[in-house]
Amino acid sequence: MQVTVPHETNWVRLMVISKDGLILGTTALVGAGVVVIGANLWQSSWAVFKESPKEVVDEVWQVINHDYVDATFNGNDWRNIRNQYLNRNYTSKEEAYKAVQEMLEKLEDPYTRFMDPEQFKSMQIDTSGELTGVGIQITQDEETEAITVISPIEGSPAAEAGLLSQDVIVSVDGKSTKGMDINGVVSLIRGPVNSKVILTVLRENKKLNFTVTRARIEIHPVRFSYKNNSAGGVGYIRLNQFSNNASAEMREAIQALNKQNVEGFMLDLRSNPGGLLYSSAEIARMWMGKGTIVSTVDRKGGEDRLTSGKNTLTNKPLVILVDGGSASASEILAGALQDNKRAVLIGTKTFGKGLVQSVHPLEDGSGLAVTVAKYFTPNGRDINKKGIEPDIEVKLTDAQREVLFQDRDKIGTTADPQYAKALAILNEKILANTNGNNLQSSSQ
Repeated sequence: MQVTVPHETNWVRLMVISKDGLILGTTALVGAGVVVIGANLWQSSWAVFKESPKEVVDEVWQVINHDYVDATFNGNDWRNIRNQYLNRNYTSKEEAYKAVQEMLEKLEDPYTRFMDPEQFKSMQIDTSGELTGVGIQITQDEETEAITVISPIEGSPAAEAGLLSQDVIVSVDGKSTKGMDINGVVSLIRGPVNSKVILTVLRENKKLNFTVTRARIEIHPVRFSYKNNSAGGVGYIRLNQFSNNASAEMREAIQALNKQNVEGFMLDLRSNPGGLLYSSAEIARMWMGKGTIVSTVDRKGGEDRLTSGKNTLTNKPLVILVDGGSASASEILAGALQDNKRAVLIGTKTFGKGLVQSVHPLEDGSGLAVTVAKYFTPNGRDINKKGIEPDIEVKLTDAQREVLFQDRDKIGTTADPQYAKALAILNEKILANTNGNNLQSSSQ
């Protein structure tokens, strides 16, 4: 079984979570070579390379050959590349790892990446929802190769230090990231708990230094509260990550707020970098009626659809807050609810990550993330590199962002301009919903 995720770039000392289905995680490696060269030849090849540094080179080649989204392999003769790299002599695993990275660079896809055993281990998180590190997700621009922050985890050392979505990391502890791949940058950033790392970022043409203390971070993806409001009580739910327990916590939040008789909901997806695709789909089903949530298309043009039935938890008015840090699974959820006319999106354009990766553990403990498909919103929108435009745009000035950073308790209050606008829109929807129900009652 292979495992897939809707984007994933790279968590710095972050996570791999296992569950059946579409996930960011690890399970047994799919036997990719059978399709390419037949079962007998695959077994023979495996016997030759077993316990050899060449083993990982061939293993990676087989997975790419079977799963990679681009059947042209970026215009490369992939069979010839296999011969080229297997004809080399490798005296160590490190030499083989370097060859694998060199081989993958030919695809010019920063999201298809190899991780040595230590790097792969550093992605892992246990089921308690705890991770070790600074708590940011980063990506590498396909054209400029700049290392960019997608989003810091709420409450993480990176968030507390002041790192923001779209910051470009130009150096780590004084070492330039220019010319480095994303794994190299991750290796520099990660380190022991309580140790410090200096991240230098470029933000709107200004260089800023942040000293971040690495920590063990316990993640609770959902927090919620009842908000008193002139048009009726509002349920505010902040979802900061689509982890393996996000859907369960979301269900609890909606049910608890329903018991308090809220008249409408506000779902805050700002700075939510994504996570598990199945979690996004499960949460979408709690809000929307029957319809398509997302579709994925692989390199053969095969299309899979995730759909929703009629068993929603609530049909009360819903508004969603999004911004440039809302990526991947966040965009799947926001796009599904927007296209199905279930929610109004408020804020700024989302990140724009519409690719699906499959994460494979390899025989020697290393790992491989492979782009295997593209995903589309229910209306067929390809949001990769484009993002999702909100229904109502509300930008924050630098001064407003600074106020919210200095006092994070203001996020999700009327001191938060995006929240304030969303609340005004939600009030309008609540009043319209109430008036509509009153008319329906009087006509019966």
